[in-house]
Amino acid sequence: MSLYKIQAKDVCLFYHQEQALFNVNLNIEANQVTALIGPSGCGKSTFLRSLNRLNELIEGTTTTGEVLIDGVNIYDNDTDVVKLRKEVGMVFQKPSAFPMSIYDNVAYGPRIHGITKKNTLDEIVERSLRQANLWEEAKDRLTSSGLRMSGGQQQRLVIARVLSVNPKVILMDEPASALDPISTAKLEDLISELKKEYTIVIVTHNMQQAARVSDSTAFFLSGHLIEYQPTERLFVNPGDKRTEDYITGRFG
Repeated sequence: MSLYKIQAKDVCLFYHQEQALFNVNLNIEANQVTALIGPSGCGKSTFLRSLNRLNELIEGTTTTGEVLIDGVNIYDNDTDVVKLRKEVGMVFQKPSAFPMSIYDNVAYGPRIHGITKKNTLDEIVERSLRQANLWEEAKDRLTSSGLRMSGGQQQRLVIARVLSVNPKVILMDEPASALDPISTAKLEDLISELKKEYTIVIVTHNMQQAARVSDSTAFFLSGHLIEYQPTERLFVNPGDKRTEDYITGRFG
């Protein structure tokens, strides 16, 4: 068994003839939060989506190299992509609660995967909402529409939906960018709790957020991984001037 939860080996990605990622090599330990930072269009979100093959939903995308999760290459021909995306869940930038009840939002994934027994679903919904620090706010209105929740609550509801199918890894693409400061703080506290059980990879434009929540940080530029270090070391003593310029706001 590998020492690492995720290993990216020489990952390249092309949109038709345009190359978006160049030989990315990155090892991520279990139960860590890894932040991906860099300017817009640098490849960080593209790399994030390569970890559960979401890029393949874009026509003309080709990925080469390997991404190993628990030592298994997710780009093998016999990979069950549906199972992969269950094990590697995604939280997007904009809260994406489904137009259904809070209960049904969380039960959606388990039902798709064949769980229909009400007692079992009840247990999953409560467990997932508790893990997402949302149970106390939601327990008395489980039949209300998830769309009636605040933005911060909806984002935690989405996280509960991801947790309901027992993932190994949680990917987050700027999950706090649409949230107010109080909701952002709650989300960051939640991320710190969740890493006790899950491996988390987060894309963020917010340097302070990366410094607060992540154990390691990777700086991307023009599709290249420039630097990857423990977060404190990277922010205090970056090894590449381009990283330093970006962190200090002198980039450009």
